[in-house]
Amino acid sequence: MILFKYVKIFNQFYFISMYKVLSNLLKILLQLILCLILISCSKNSNTGGGGGTPTPTPTPTPVYDAQVTILAAENNQVIQGFGCATVFAPPSTTEITNEEFDRLFGSGNGQVGLNFLRIRIASDDSWRTVELNHAKAAILRGAKVFASPWSPPARMKTNNNIIGGKLIPDSAAAYAKYLNDFALYMASNGAPLYAVSVQNEPDWEPTYEGCVWTATEMRDFLKNQGGLVTATRLMAPELVNNNPAYVNTILSDNGAVANLSILGTHIYGGGIVNNPDAKAKGKEVWMTEHLDSDTTLTASLNTAVEIHNCFTIANFSAYIWWYGKRFYGAIGQDGIVTKRGYFISQFARFIKQGAVRLGASINSRSDVLISAYKNGTKKVVVAINTGNGQVNQTIAFKDASAASVVPYLTSASKNAEQGTAITLSNNSFVYAIPPYSVVTFVEL
Repeated sequence: MILFKYVKIFNQFYFISMYKVLSNLLKILLQLILCLILISCSKNSNTGGGGGTPTPTPTPTPVYDAQVTILAAENNQVIQGFGCATVFAPPSTTEITNEEFDRLFGSGNGQVGLNFLRIRIASDDSWRTVELNHAKAAILRGAKVFASPWSPPARMKTNNNIIGGKLIPDSAAAYAKYLNDFALYMASNGAPLYAVSVQNEPDWEPTYEGCVWTATEMRDFLKNQGGLVTATRLMAPELVNNNPAYVNTILSDNGAVANLSILGTHIYGGGIVNNPDAKAKGKEVWMTEHLDSDTTLTASLNTAVEIHNCFTIANFSAYIWWYGKRFYGAIGQDGIVTKRGYFISQFARFIKQGAVRLGASINSRSDVLISAYKNGTKKVVVAINTGNGQVNQTIAFKDASAASVVPYLTSASKNAEQGTAITLSNNSFVYAIPPYSVVTFVEL
């Protein structure tokens, strides 16, 4: 009996002890489960229910200050305008419609504002009719037209072919008459030309329609035959590369200079450089062709930078893009204004033919490019922010006053969007320029 009693007491003690141990373990387990639930809820709250990886905090856009002064008493070159070409028929691109001509050559909202069209002088009647219709459509919208030949007629060339070869020396006078006759043809059909060019890109030999001219040959043609072109202005040499040495061969001869109205060049090589001899001879320099097939925001913005440099570094008087309608053009193959087109419009819509480029001090931030112009007495300032930060740009005027300006902004998300008028204080104002954007300030 005594032994049985001790066994019973032991069993009772054992079960009571085990119950307490299990009870404590259960409490600990419940606490662990509760902690895990709370941690899980906290993670879901941080990620918005999107998983276990927290959403990174966005890097704030840096903000900078900058100051520039517009020097209104400094008058530089006259700006003739902006344009595009319709030559040949680019692949996978339909004919430009009336609505698309409106977008290219209109200067309202959603339009590019071009005022020059470049056409091709073709020797065959079918292409002449096509280009005549293009010219008439542009002129109807207030634009002017100039024409460039890719080759003299085959009969006038050493190889009897529009591809390759050179102009036969004895055909020089006939070729000058050919250029003049084209101008007369256009005028008699309701599309007078602003100018004709002697040759497109004479400084290289392509595998398509073309003709090579040395600088001496171009000089002698202008001197001896240029006077035969009387129906319009004469342009030369429209080099593929901006080559002052070639141009200066022409400018060294007063006879050639007398018959030449406009110096044309392309900028596929040679850089955007100024030619002091052109200014000394009183000749405007036009950039009459360039293209970039890259359509990214950066490349499109670089076109605005290129226009700025053509005007402020090279002192060109006109900027002519290649195709108006193309995937890389001012309007795309869908007929809608591209981002590049809107960047071009920041200049073309607001800087009118006959405007004068004004001076500007060096901006205190080099990533914001500033140029200024005046249409009559009204000033236009174009600011290009090439950097990744917002720039609170102060713009002041010296030697001229302005009461208010209206900003127009093209950025990654905006297309020539008109902002609220800004009232100047002490002849200056401040504007927050977004990253990678162009803003044009138009004086009211």
